Amino acid sequence: MGISRDKWHKRRATGGKQAVWRKKRKFEMGRPPANTKLGQKRIRTVRTRGGNTKFRALRLDTGNFSWGSETITKKTRIVDVVYNASNNELVSTKTLVKGCIIQIDATPFRQWYEAHYGLPLGKKRTQKESDKTDSKQKSKKTTKQKKEVKDSKESKEATETKQTKLPSKHVRYKLAKRKQIAKLEQQLSDQFNSGKLYACVSSRPGQCGRCDGYVLEGRELEFYAKKVKK
Repeated sequence: MGISRDKWHKRRATGGKQAVWRKKRKFEMGRPPANTKLGQKRIRTVRTRGGNTKFRALRLDTGNFSWGSETITKKTRIVDVVYNASNNELVSTKTLVKGCIIQIDATPFRQWYEAHYGLPLGKKRTQKESDKTDSKQKSKKTTKQKKEVKDSKESKEATETKQTKLPSKHVRYKLAKRKQIAKLEQQLSDQFNSGKLYACVSSRPGQCGRCDGYVLEGRELEFYAKKVKK
């Protein structure tokens, strides 16, 4: 029979049956769903009416996601499908559709934030932790080894200072100004610590062959975070 998108099999608004007085038409044809899964990129082209083409994404693992409050877009890796309002089965099968909530890798956004504002973002070792680890390692080493380590450290520091130059006065002034404006939600900062961000898919992977979307923020993030926990 094939898949058709006609109206002849439906009843009227009053409830009466419609008489089918013509055969099926090409423009009423339907196609099977793409059911785009999470995996290595695999796209197929489909010829459509008028010689146009659609891009069937069978598998995708990356996409372009925009961070609305910072007006920045980055290409990043899709980690997992977390929530879908229409069907929970789409979550267990990791199917990518428009409107589903996914987890993406936070590193491209973190790197941009640190470069733009000059502020650290995400989990990093504190000075106390680093001092403790250094003291434990030093206690195990002998006096001869200590001297060798000191000499190597001094040489490394000298080479690093030569290689890494301080930014110009203009750049430092810009970063200082940006630091005053820099604001980040608590929920977003917690997600940056974990290394994954919640995002919503706004494109149609089965039609355009891309999985693009936006990072969740504010009330929308609160709403979907509660749904995911359930």
